[in-house]
Amino acid sequence: MARIGARFWFYLVVLPALLIVVGISILAWRQSVRGVHAEIAPALRFIGVKTPLNLSLRAERGDVVSVEVRLVQGQGRVMLAAQTFAAPGPEKKVELAIEGRNTGLREGQATLEVRARDSFWRPLRVDDRPVLTVPVILDFTPPTLEVLSFTRYLAQGGGGLVVFRSKGASRVGVNAGGLFFPAFPAGPADSGILVGMLALPWDAPRGGISVLAQDEAGNAVTRPIAAEIKARKFPVDVIEVKEPFLKEKVAELLPEQASAQGEALVAAFLRINRDQRKAAEQKKRELAARTQPRALFEGAFLQPHNSKVFSNFAETRSYRYEGREIDVQVHLGYDLASLKHSPVPAANSGAVLYAGPLTIYGNAVVLDHGWGLQTLYAHLSSFAVKEGDSVQKGQELGRTGTTGLAVGDHLHYEVLIHGISVTPLEWWDGRWIRDHIGKPLRDAGLPTLVAGAPPAAGDEDKAPVRRRSRARAR
Repeated sequence: MARIGARFWFYLVVLPALLIVVGISILAWRQSVRGVHAEIAPALRFIGVKTPLNLSLRAERGDVVSVEVRLVQGQGRVMLAAQTFAAPGPEKKVELAIEGRNTGLREGQATLEVRARDSFWRPLRVDDRPVLTVPVILDFTPPTLEVLSFTRYLAQGGGGLVVFRSKGASRVGVNAGGLFFPAFPAGPADSGILVGMLALPWDAPRGGISVLAQDEAGNAVTRPIAAEIKARKFPVDVIEVKEPFLKEKVAELLPEQASAQGEALVAAFLRINRDQRKAAEQKKRELAARTQPRALFEGAFLQPHNSKVFSNFAETRSYRYEGREIDVQVHLGYDLASLKHSPVPAANSGAVLYAGPLTIYGNAVVLDHGWGLQTLYAHLSSFAVKEGDSVQKGQELGRTGTTGLAVGDHLHYEVLIHGISVTPLEWWDGRWIRDHIGKPLRDAGLPTLVAGAPPAAGDEDKAPVRRRSRARAR
């Protein structure tokens, strides 16, 4: 009877109690499972006239079924998006453009709310609770923008400058040749005056230059620049490469292929001439981002004393080996010939951004002259400066050499605007500096940065470019 009594109580009390506890635990677990996780990337702080919103949704359990996006300001509530997914899944993405003016809300603070529902069953469902709330600022007023002056005559492969005034903008600059060039404050702190250096790549389309001012809410305003862009013709040449040259340069720049022979040697050279060239261009862009927000240069840029240009800017080169073309590249900058291990002077005052090996350029120095304007000195045999040094115009940077993809001792020299190579000839010309850089600054009431007397009449036409010997290449 005792055993029967225990079993009776077990089935009557203990087992039901256990079932109740298990059931409650399961219900409690289901209720505790987190709902849909929502994330906005990039983070949203402002909503303007037209602001993109990228929303990611992820269900902890089950699938994402629906989503609503609302904008709340006081008693006002605006539905921005409401979607039920025809094919639910554990992850969903929603992209929309919020047109702030059409919401009927006023400028100022508001809250963005995201409500989402999953397919996971819970004992109690509260679907109207936001899964994400983001405080935002409604701003529908674009920044001001006024063009004050600019370089009126530009050319492919050349540079210029735009001076403008803008207030209330977080991103300002010049759009030219399909590229964006950031601008920097100039003049009195409260003037709103900015200076934007621009470059037209050698193959840039003719036209389409404008100034942009954009605020944090994405409100943007543009102004066209009525500059005249002249087309330029650039030279072409054939570079005959020999096996001794290939072996020497592959051993230097791609040492793991130093023992390559025949077609493998050619393939190694092409890796250098293509991949390492691209890597060098990327490095130029990275260095450009570190430019000083003020002008460090003044006046015309120096050409090294007693040097001759033997290879031109934007020269299209056909590389030939044993009578067949193996590659085509465009040579950016000038190659300057002088005496062996000649001193390399700084073309203008600035700061050393880089001093070290730079792929095809060998030992190289990059000087920053501010506002995105930089100069590059390559194939050096030695350095006289280090990264971080401040240098004056004419100060020695190092000595010429044959490092990198060079045959014969010479200096490879480039002028860069925000990492884009432009013809050095403009910057060697004192009159061009005065008329195309100094004048826009002067018209806007800023220092012209042009020191000394202008060159004598006709000096600007004495281009130092001469045809090069084909024994040298880079």
